Amino acid sequence: MTELRGIEPGMPTLEATYRELHLPLRRLAFLLTGSRETAEDVVQNAFASAQPRWDGIEAPAAYLRRSVVNLAKDHHRRELRRRRLLRVEPEAVTAIPELDETWALIRRLPSIQRAVVVLHFYEDLPLVEVGRLLGRPASTVRSDLRRALARLRKDLS
Repeated sequence: MTELRGIEPGMPTLEATYRELHLPLRRLAFLLTGSRETAEDVVQNAFASAQPRWDGIEAPAAYLRRSVVNLAKDHHRRELRRRRLLRVEPEAVTAIPELDETWALIRRLPSIQRAVVVLHFYEDLPLVEVGRLLGRPASTVRSDLRRALARLRKDLS
């Protein structure tokens, strides 16, 4: 099939990449957005936007992960505007009260700090890779993480 598409041998097809990365990317999007439906939409949009330029993407996994992070940030911006207008409370992430409380606190973090926490602790990415994904220097990401953890500690105590 790759020969039919004109892709070099060894380059993953969009379909193969989708099968391999759909679930991990959906998990990442869920952790960033707190909504299963929104996570699915974010991942679908990431793949849809990658499709026209697929042949030129050198690192598909990194490209798609960054796309998911950016689309989740866009979602948060839209949600913030919507909630300001409607004064709507966000949906719960889990059914376990302790986790809901923690997620509620994580969701209150600024979007960059929230993304750093999720990418580092839930995606288990090193801070240098988190910095690459977010387009921020590693030292800034370390500061973001430090501030996020300090705020979470304060709020949890």
